Amino acid sequence: MLDDGTFTQLRQPKAAGALALDGTWHQISRRYVTSQFVQNAIFLAIIIVAAVVLAVLFHQTWAWIPAGVIVLITVVTLVILPRQARAIGYMLRADDIVFRRGILWQRMIAVPYGRLQLVDITHGPLDRAFGVAQLKMVTAAATTGVQIPGLTQDAAEALRDTLIAVAETRRTGL
Repeated sequence: MLDDGTFTQLRQPKAAGALALDGTWHQISRRYVTSQFVQNAIFLAIIIVAAVVLAVLFHQTWAWIPAGVIVLITVVTLVILPRQARAIGYMLRADDIVFRRGILWQRMIAVPYGRLQLVDITHGPLDRAFGVAQLKMVTAAATTGVQIPGLTQDAAEALRDTLIAVAETRRTGL
C-alpha cells in the first residue's frame, strides 16, 4: 500500500572502485573552470541586461555604476579562476584526508576519517551539464566542514564511497 503508484526502481549511482590511501595529491577537473566561466557569463548577461533596462527604459543612469562595479569584480574573478582551480587539491592519507585551496591565502585542512559525520555530493544543472560535482564533508566541528568543488561525477562517487568505507573502520568515540 505504501508503494502503490511509485517508481518501480531507484536510480543507483555507478559503482566506483575504492581509492588508495597513498598520500598523493589529486586535482579537480578542468571542466570546473569551464562550468564557472559559463555560470559567470550568464550572471554578467543578467547584470548587463538589468542595467540597460534601468538606464534606457526608466532613465536611471545611476544603474551603470553598480553594474560596472559588479562586472569589474566578476571579470577579475574570472581572470584568476584557472589559477585558483589549480590550487585546489586533496590527499588521502592513512588516518585523514587533507584538503588545500588558495593562492595568496592558502588553507590546508586535515579531516580525520573517524570524525566524518556526513559525506554529500551536490551538483546544479550547469554542473551536471559539464559533468562536475561538489563533495561536502561534515564533522562535528563547524570550522572543519570541507567542500571540494569541481570533481567529476565518477571521482566524487569514488571519493564518497572510499571516505564512507574508511570512516566506518575508524570511528572514534567522544
